[in-house]
Amino acid sequence: MNRRQLLKGGISGGLGLFLAGAARASEPRAARAKHLIVLWMNGGPSHLDTWDPKEGRAAGPHRSIATSIPNVRINEHLPLLARAADRLAIVRGMTSKEGNHQRAQYLVHTGYAPNPTVQHPSLGGWISKRIGAPPTGLPAFVSLGGPSHGAGILGIEHGPFVVRAPGALPADVVPPPDVDDARLAARRELLDGLEARFATRTGDPKVTGRRELYAKADRLMHATALEAFDVSKEPDAVVRSYGATPFGKGCLTAARLVGAGVRVVEVTLDGWDTHKDNFGRTKRLAGILDPAMSGLLADLERRALLDETLVVWIGDFGRSPRINANDGRDHHPAAWSAVLAGAGVRRGVVHGETDPEGARVVKDPVTVPDLLATLAIPLGLDPEDTVLSPAGRPIALTDHGRPVRALLV
Repeated sequence: MNRRQLLKGGISGGLGLFLAGAARASEPRAARAKHLIVLWMNGGPSHLDTWDPKEGRAAGPHRSIATSIPNVRINEHLPLLARAADRLAIVRGMTSKEGNHQRAQYLVHTGYAPNPTVQHPSLGGWISKRIGAPPTGLPAFVSLGGPSHGAGILGIEHGPFVVRAPGALPADVVPPPDVDDARLAARRELLDGLEARFATRTGDPKVTGRRELYAKADRLMHATALEAFDVSKEPDAVVRSYGATPFGKGCLTAARLVGAGVRVVEVTLDGWDTHKDNFGRTKRLAGILDPAMSGLLADLERRALLDETLVVWIGDFGRSPRINANDGRDHHPAAWSAVLAGAGVRRGVVHGETDPEGARVVKDPVTVPDLLATLAIPLGLDPEDTVLSPAGRPIALTDHGRPVRALLV
């Protein structure tokens, strides 16, 4: 072997070892989380008035308070979460380029900017597809208080089951009094026949997903754990711990649903689009969020579910340091916050840093695809898992997202 052959062989071997190591590094670990709860702050919450308070002009009238993490402060209107901060991983380095609500919401749910040629699946859709529904008959993916985002090219059957008013049984899960089991079975048989003839005549691939959706609805009506949606039998002390609000009931319902095996629950708290009266509105919203989120974490721990449930607090984007003429804050995707807790997450840490005004990330930036790739790891999913679109285009779970290992245990 001459010198050129030796050098070539050495480079090839080294490159092979490097690529093999990189492949192993990207492989998902064994699942630590069996469930995911998303606390969706619809409208784009102000990071400056929640998890990343500042001093000076950007602060406004709100003040900060100490937390159970040394030298870390959050907004004064989150006192319960301040005491529970040692359970949290606060991500202060979130950044994106999407400042439009619809585009930002699509990005945060899917890990992709919108593209008119393909409907990307949400993370909830991926979990439904890859992990599947629980054996109890409940859906894999439930959205409480808002619509969430669908499963895109994975099919309608992997989209969320939406309950607009959480805390009670969903509407229409019990047949009318004059429809007994035999009559209901006859109706199912008739519908199956109609769908089969339509599929034969048209060849429409959507029929398969629609039939599976009908089957899921039927399983839900007969689910052994259907009462997990109903919080009325919970002790009063538990209900009060979440706060007497629809969002509080949604968080309590989420704890009950993951206890019954549901894989993904998203709970929406609307109203964070604070172009006007930012400080009054964020104070009111924090008063709803604080007992509900802290109550959820404590209740999950009480039910022995926190170590198998991944919790994420997130919204569209952040809010501007500049206070506008309406005493509000405008859209600000360049720098914002997210919060993680539960299974597979490092506790009592802050990752990322913004400048003194909270205008830009100056340390450890985290993109939305990076965050979704990070969430995928405790759930046992491969961030590079890929499916083909109807046009034959490969679509991965995120748009080149890299897991942030510093947030994971």
